[in-house]
Amino acid sequence: MDKRARAQLFQERLTLALTERGMSQSTLARDAGIDRSTVSQLLSGATPRLPNSHALGEIAEVIGESADWLIGLTAQRGATADILDRTVQVAEAPRHPVDENILAWHREALGYKVRYVPASLPDLFKTEAVLRLEYGPGEGRSGDQAVADATAKLEHSRETEIDMEICMSLQALADFGAGSSLWGRLSSRERRRQFFHMADIADELYPRLRVYLFDLATHYSAPFAVFGPQRAVLYLGQRYLVFTASAHVRFFQGHFDGLVRAATIQADGFAAYVRSLGEVLPDNGK
Repeated sequence: MDKRARAQLFQERLTLALTERGMSQSTLARDAGIDRSTVSQLLSGATPRLPNSHALGEIAEVIGESADWLIGLTAQRGATADILDRTVQVAEAPRHPVDENILAWHREALGYKVRYVPASLPDLFKTEAVLRLEYGPGEGRSGDQAVADATAKLEHSRETEIDMEICMSLQALADFGAGSSLWGRLSSRERRRQFFHMADIADELYPRLRVYLFDLATHYSAPFAVFGPQRAVLYLGQRYLVFTASAHVRFFQGHFDGLVRAATIQADGFAAYVRSLGEVLPDNGK
């Protein structure tokens, strides 16, 4: 949008806001601390123009709208604090492979691309052994329930036209293969099976599901997901921070696309790479 079009939109939106509130130009000028002639020029000038930043901020505060809405940077109406309340929310993140919030967001994003940076291994790829380790006693649901629900989730992905991209680090897979931290509770055989299972699923669902690997030496990302143009979800642990403003969603999309561009392993080579990680692990119970 060029400057002239933005000025025209400002004039239209300010006129609308004043009409809705029954506010006169003189009242706006008085409460905003600007000249009445300035307000008149902004609203009725033959050549629309934008106010300076100070006047814009004062006008926005008086009419209870955001400056961004007045000049067309957002379609969200309301004062900035109110917009933040509506566009940034907190949702619970239960420790379970089938999260009702996640399922609902996937349904709403049907037909759009889903971008995903997982906190550990991608849920769709996890074997029974990994699920039982992660969702053991004290995690709300039994290992049996976790396995059954994760299986249903995978079957649903096979039956629907998903369009998903996943980005994760090379080091996350290396740590898994080495049995670092939590993964040390899994035997070499179980970790080997996990790699092969991951490769098989990636092969089966490609190209609808594409996985890229980036290097932590050059890039980093917190876990998050972007569900089409509707929302971006930042994973905090036991909760999600949910963003629905278009600017926020575009920010997360851009961050994700930067990880894809920087990927060391591309989607068409992911399955072979993961399979090679499994092949070097001994097939024993240790």
